[in-house]
Amino acid sequence: MKLSNLLLAVVVAIASFGITVAAQADTVNARCEVYPKGERATSSGSCTFSQRQGVVGIQLKNGRRYDLRPVGNQPGNYRDQNGRAVYRQSGLGDQGQIYRLANESIYVYWDTAPYGQNSGSGNSGSFAASSHPAAGTPVDRLSDLVGARAGQVENTVEQRGYQFIKPASASGDAIYTYWRETRTNYCVTILTEQGRYESFAYATPADCK
Repeated sequence: MKLSNLLLAVVVAIASFGITVAAQADTVNARCEVYPKGERATSSGSCTFSQRQGVVGIQLKNGRRYDLRPVGNQPGNYRDQNGRAVYRQSGLGDQGQIYRLANESIYVYWDTAPYGQNSGSGNSGSFAASSHPAAGTPVDRLSDLVGARAGQVENTVEQRGYQFIKPASASGDAIYTYWRETRTNYCVTILTEQGRYESFAYATPADCK
């Protein structure tokens, strides 16, 4: 009887160890930047990113956590823990992922070093990275157009030196598009909701490629 109990304990221990290892294997260290709509990053630093059976978990260093569950058949569509729509957006390539929430955006970078401080990039690369505004930084030259109808003032955006590059993502009434600031060659993302401009923010250089 004692032998059977011992064997059972060993089996349970092995199973628990396997579950723990599997859970750890799905979680990686990353760097996260959180941008409320139209504002600079309010949180930037180390975080953890996990994905299990399509469910994405993002844990910030300040204790805040996001649990995003996939919905529908369209890849990149989620609901957060409050039931609000979330969209995964391309633009960082193999450097990370972007998640657009109802009131903020989360940039997840696989490289845990601060932006523009990656090692082995050389002087010119470091200068280029640091000279481009951080993703999420508001575009001051367009801030007066927030709330305006896109169809009525799109010409104004172009006259101020912004060139349409490509659409980014769309779901329901929310549409993201990428533009290039011609005088600086910086990449800009514009959010339009219900036909009105909601925010103008700098994106990453890779977004406009």
